[in-house]
Amino acid sequence: MTLRPNQRGQLLIAATLFSFLVSCTKKEDLSLEKLDTTAATSTTTTTTRQFTLVPDAYGRLTIDNKSGTYKPGDILNLKGNFSSISISNMSGSSSGFIVIQNLPGTVVNVGNPSWNGGAYSWALSFSNCHYLRVGGVAGSKTNFIVNGSTQAYREAYFNVHLGNHTDNFELCRMTINNGGTGIVAKTEPVKGDATTAYPNSTMANLSIHDLTINNTRNEAMYIGHTATYWDLTANVPYYGAPSGFTAGHTYVQPIKWYNVKIYTNLVQNSGLDGIQTAAIDKLEVYNNVVTNWATQHNSGHNGGILIGGRTRNTYTHDNWVHDGWGELCQFYGSGGTGITHIIKNNLFVNNESDGVSMRGAENAIVQVLNNTVSMTKGVSVRINGYSGQTGKNIANANALIAPMKGVGTIYSKYYIYLENGAQAVEGTGTLANVKAATVAAAGVNVNSYYAPLATTLLTTAGFRKS
Repeated sequence: MTLRPNQRGQLLIAATLFSFLVSCTKKEDLSLEKLDTTAATSTTTTTTRQFTLVPDAYGRLTIDNKSGTYKPGDILNLKGNFSSISISNMSGSSSGFIVIQNLPGTVVNVGNPSWNGGAYSWALSFSNCHYLRVGGVAGSKTNFIVNGSTQAYREAYFNVHLGNHTDNFELCRMTINNGGTGIVAKTEPVKGDATTAYPNSTMANLSIHDLTINNTRNEAMYIGHTATYWDLTANVPYYGAPSGFTAGHTYVQPIKWYNVKIYTNLVQNSGLDGIQTAAIDKLEVYNNVVTNWATQHNSGHNGGILIGGRTRNTYTHDNWVHDGWGELCQFYGSGGTGITHIIKNNLFVNNESDGVSMRGAENAIVQVLNNTVSMTKGVSVRINGYSGQTGKNIANANALIAPMKGVGTIYSKYYIYLENGAQAVEGTGTLANVKAATVAAAGVNVNSYYAPLATTLLTTAGFRKS
């Protein structure tokens, strides 16, 4: 979930701060702003502006590209096993991304499974980087492997971290295992730096696709800042209304992403949320498979796909979220004039909580179209108007099957449950929602993406695999 105090997040901040303090005692600047670009790093340059980069004696690769050594269109080939890669101030261009990939014909491994606190709490870290494409050579995601910590303090380990205004970025064709959080992509508010506060700047254009993320302790993806406000005085998040601000403290909102696409990823066995997003204008999440998420059984962090707070213009479609503990899809986005939110043609099945759960703000209106929601431990769709989602949400042509696992008396309200002033307008005719108390009654093939059988109740309703 997004709109809540985050004690785990504060622990991560403390652990990261500890890492920085430890590094400072070693006279190492881990802000990524003053790192040596050449120390103990071997580089081979070809005439076609390709570079082969190998780890130093400690297994690390550190690049500060402030001087412009690497230029738009360059290809950086990684060779060997890296315990940590830190890159700062590297920029390609809109017409010439800098590509960072495995050396063709080889497998590159990045990360430190033995990390248990201290410095270098990441596998891949990018600071103030723009127009980069990072991942495996086209055609394979098994040749670029990130192996995160497997130790007791792994919660504070980032497998891939995009920070300090890093944007115009593509992550693709990678396999990410273990660690704390699979991918973190956000910029933290900094006191005295107005560019880190909304609406003074924006991070634009992030593409995450063709990844496998497996067995993270926390979220598989943490995209966008989840804090509604940031208390710069106390340096902690704040999730309430401005009326609850502490007198004398300074608050800002974290900057937002614009134009984020997350697609064709396999996300499995995450301790908390699967794909978590927040603070994004123009977001598309599609063609992903999310399974066995929320293995920590933490009810505050349990979304398969989470469309979080401060999101606008979102489109969540053609995903398969199945067989996990928490809610299949969560929505906390914001409304407003001209704002559109669509959840369409998703297959949401088999969990131990509610199915699609919505608690948006600012009169957010969501169109819930042609989804199949089946075998939920709770209700199929829940809309809660507590935070301001009190407009007329649209629910058309969904297949709502076996809420409460189809056990006992299945009341009408279990299909679409409305509370605290929430509203839903259901379609009629070919747009009508199909509601079936059991899977057998629905007439679907559970072994073929819930495809309709000859005797199905689903004619135009429900998910169709494309």
